[in-house]
Amino acid sequence: MPRIKSAKKAMRQARSRTHRNRAQRSALRTALKRVREATGTAAAQAYAIAVRLLDRAARKGLIHPNNAARHKSRLAAYVKKISK
Repeated sequence: MPRIKSAKKAMRQARSRTHRNRAQRSALRTALKRVREATGTAAAQAYAIAVRLLDRAARKGLIHPNNAARHKSRLAAYVKKISK
């Protein structure tokens, strides 16, 4: 356990950030899963939600911007393929 005041504060901040990041990452993974499980127009709607979450996660630093771009590209190709 830290003894120094600033170290205690850093530990509290890390704990709260960890909880927030875990929740956001879980929501992101769920959105990606919903796109893969959806069919037809539901897939397009799920894709729109997933893109919003991916962009937000990349902007906030939760995931790397290239990671978000890769997911969006692959999901777009998948949605296009199943909509035929």
